[in-house]
Amino acid sequence: MTTLSAKENIQAIVKAIKSEEARLRQKHPLLTHQNTLGLIILLLSLSAFIGVGTLYYFAIIPAWLCIILAAIAASISHELEHDLIHKQYFSNQPFMHNFMMLTVWLMRPNTVNPWYRRKMHLHHHKVSGTEQDLEERLVGNGIKNPFLRVLVIVDGLLGLLINAKRFSKEIKGFSFLNVFNAGFPVTTVYFAILYSVIVFHGVNVFMPLEQSSPVWLLDIMAVFEFLMVVLIVPNIIRSSSLNFVTSSMHYYGGVNNMLEQTHVLTSRVFMPFNLFCFNFGHTHTIHHFVPNQPFYLRQMISKKILEVMKHHGVRFNDFASIKQANLYQVNNT
Repeated sequence: MTTLSAKENIQAIVKAIKSEEARLRQKHPLLTHQNTLGLIILLLSLSAFIGVGTLYYFAIIPAWLCIILAAIAASISHELEHDLIHKQYFSNQPFMHNFMMLTVWLMRPNTVNPWYRRKMHLHHHKVSGTEQDLEERLVGNGIKNPFLRVLVIVDGLLGLLINAKRFSKEIKGFSFLNVFNAGFPVTTVYFAILYSVIVFHGVNVFMPLEQSSPVWLLDIMAVFEFLMVVLIVPNIIRSSSLNFVTSSMHYYGGVNNMLEQTHVLTSRVFMPFNLFCFNFGHTHTIHHFVPNQPFYLRQMISKKILEVMKHHGVRFNDFASIKQANLYQVNNT
């Protein structure tokens, strides 16, 4: 790390990010067509998502391959939602902007709606690293108990139910019903299908439901089981990977400035998880310094900028903090 002050290090990182972006935009004029690029990426990821589901429906690919490919396609839609929250696409065209917002929500139905998440995420940037950061705490940040942490990472609804009382005491303005209702109707249907399949097959282990159930119920379960493969399980993998990565790289407690909000996850241990959240661990710290930047630009500049961030005091692979419920420790090296 340099001997500069925190403010000077932050300014140097921001300057490097913006300079590298300007250089790329000058080198590649196509990057000026930001709205078009965002829409094309959305349509391509949506087409891939529908395509692999179709291939599975016609038994051309196995379930496991469908799940992996659909999870990767859904991870792209998360990056697009993140950009849309910061109004990177069609900010002056409400119809197109909201069309994209709705589409990325449908591709990732186990999240609150993106309009509500915008409020949470913009607040996250203001209070990152503190107990007021609802967005990160909802996905496990700051939880020391490993069992509870895994539960929250994998199942957002159970995590919300378990932590509701604590959040009500600690987070200003928190409302369980506001967060819960922000998932209606898409997330509500998602969890209804997920738990219906779990309960049906759980009971079927002890009672022969498949033999005694009416045809209409079996037909509904067949549709639900198809949706489990093409939509629900891929999003469980996607969201669990993202939640694990983001809750690991954000600090909780001991944070005084932007240098201390996140560390960068480049360890091979996180490679499979980064695969299903579009390299989030490598690039998200860049976003904290310059929020208004499309995700693909962060990918393009990351190799050079990570070196700059390391030089100016941003930590990498701070596993000690994860063991301490994400606490930022000043004496940690």
